[in-house]
Amino acid sequence: MIKKSLFFSMLCVLSFTVLAQDETLETNYDPHALFSPLFYPTGETITRSANGEPNVGYWQNKADYQITASLNDITHQILGTVTITYKNNSPHALPFLWLQLDQNLYSKDSRGQARMPVNSRSRYGDAKSGFNGGNTINNVKINEAIANYIITDTRMQIRLTKPLKANGEVVTIKIDFAFILPEYGADRCGILKTNNGEIFAVAQWYPRMCVFDEVQGWNTAPYLGPSEFYLEYGDFDFSITAPATHIVVASGELQNPAEVLTPIQNERFSAAKKSNKTITIRSEKEVTDPSSRPKVNTLTWHYKITNARDVSWASSKAFIWDAAKINLPSGKTALAMSVYPAESKGDKAWGRATEYTKNSIENYSKRWLEFPYPVATNVASNVGGMEYPGIVFCGWKATEDGLFGVTDHEFGHTWFPMIVGSNERKYGWMDEGFNTFINSLAHDDFNKGEYKESPKNMEQMAQYMFNANSEAILNTPDAMREANIGTALYFKPGYGLELLRNEILGADRFDYAFKMYIQRWAYKHPTPWDFFRTIDNVAGEDLSWFWKGWFLENYKLDQAIESVKYEKDIVADGAIVTIANLDQMAMPVTLVYETVSGKKGMIKLPVEVWNNTKIWKIKLPTTEKLVSVMIDPNKIFPDINFANNSWKAN
Repeated sequence: MIKKSLFFSMLCVLSFTVLAQDETLETNYDPHALFSPLFYPTGETITRSANGEPNVGYWQNKADYQITASLNDITHQILGTVTITYKNNSPHALPFLWLQLDQNLYSKDSRGQARMPVNSRSRYGDAKSGFNGGNTINNVKINEAIANYIITDTRMQIRLTKPLKANGEVVTIKIDFAFILPEYGADRCGILKTNNGEIFAVAQWYPRMCVFDEVQGWNTAPYLGPSEFYLEYGDFDFSITAPATHIVVASGELQNPAEVLTPIQNERFSAAKKSNKTITIRSEKEVTDPSSRPKVNTLTWHYKITNARDVSWASSKAFIWDAAKINLPSGKTALAMSVYPAESKGDKAWGRATEYTKNSIENYSKRWLEFPYPVATNVASNVGGMEYPGIVFCGWKATEDGLFGVTDHEFGHTWFPMIVGSNERKYGWMDEGFNTFINSLAHDDFNKGEYKESPKNMEQMAQYMFNANSEAILNTPDAMREANIGTALYFKPGYGLELLRNEILGADRFDYAFKMYIQRWAYKHPTPWDFFRTIDNVAGEDLSWFWKGWFLENYKLDQAIESVKYEKDIVADGAIVTIANLDQMAMPVTLVYETVSGKKGMIKLPVEVWNNTKIWKIKLPTTEKLVSVMIDPNKIFPDINFANNSWKAN
């Protein structure tokens, strides 16, 4: 047993040692706030495990869709009928059902229109046109009986005569719907006028089931514009009737090519499925040649896709059409296709769109998880960039690295949120940020670095990312300043994952954990906590400090060199560098130094040096005078003040 006097003597020595680390520099840093052991709000539940994977009791409901619809290219009306087969896999009886009617956003009296500032990206965007959109809903039936329902803005509630039983009961919902497609549909759908005809990009176009889950019950947040979607998985069988002069492309696989294509187009279509090089199915010259389309008034295009969360489509008589084979890791193949107007042609423009599409799908299939759909279609439109299962809309003016970037980004969304079905309405960063991260690797991968990006310099980006009006990542897109969406939903979470991969965990540990997250939550509904727990457990690190500082809070980083002194003022005994953490975020430290003879060295310190102190001392293994010492010479970490990161000898 240690005597009391000896114990207190040791305590005083230890206290003095700790205090000796703290010098004169004042900081705003509180280690206890960042490294709190109480980060996770709850423990394991029957549906979600403490290690981040779905638990034995995980469930989710299923929605299958049969849709028939027609396009009037004169009035721009979409007219259709949807039959939804909805299965209640939950342990709860459901006395009512909720559906989404997203086209109601474009009604002049919608909540989304009321709350959006003039000229906002997420607004309809053409207030002077007098456009007043929204759904017309008729003939709503439940199991062939007339349904009792109400419509509130972009939501529709069906009140059942008998609750839908738990654990597997199925109900059939049938709805007739109609709407006028807006010209500028919140940058998600729209109509592009070209010299050879209009291009109709059609999305959020049929009544869709809201998600019922064990996190919130019914997810009925209205569609306001900035926030995207949260959808159930199911199988889709749908048909689009359009003028026979049109080419119609859609999510999934075309079931009746012989009925809607000319013999030569059908022959080219089949050849493209076997070709690694892009094959033209319909050329620019054929766009204006009446013989390039069957001589009837209308044609019905039949598509199917399985285990998807949504479908979309595009139609136009102006489409040039080309395609090529996608080679998947399992040995299976899929088809990459592009459709675009003559105004978008060219080797520096959409002439390479199929090449970009093919490469994107093949690359992500190798890196993360195999592409699940039979076709990937890239559509040139007046939508700057928007993603749906198996089909994306990209800007018709995009060229070169801009077209590669938007193509790769939109098809990157196949993995987030089409495969990993997070709640975009609440957590936009879980698809946009994760996708931005995988895009950063794809730029390096493509064509031996043709569009390789320069390394990020955080000296300027940190100032922008943490400006006075910046907001935390963990906010809903609807509750975020529109000017902050690009940073908080895309760049900051994407760069955060780059830091985890390159500076904190290393590529091997991070990639293994990230792939595990994708595999665990493929075709399921993860929350942020499931992601955090998965990375922590698979990588073997408690990253609570990172999740809190980078995602939950808007903490700033300011690492600084306070002083450089020689041990006992003797140069040959080495130098002691005192560094400080001046703001609330913490990160690992990279310290480089140079001596008078030109010798250089680097020391890397883990984030744990900031566990219990604001000031830290490092002894450099030098025997001669120093010329300079610097923190983070490559400016990788988001330091808000690089001016205090360096020391130079007088």
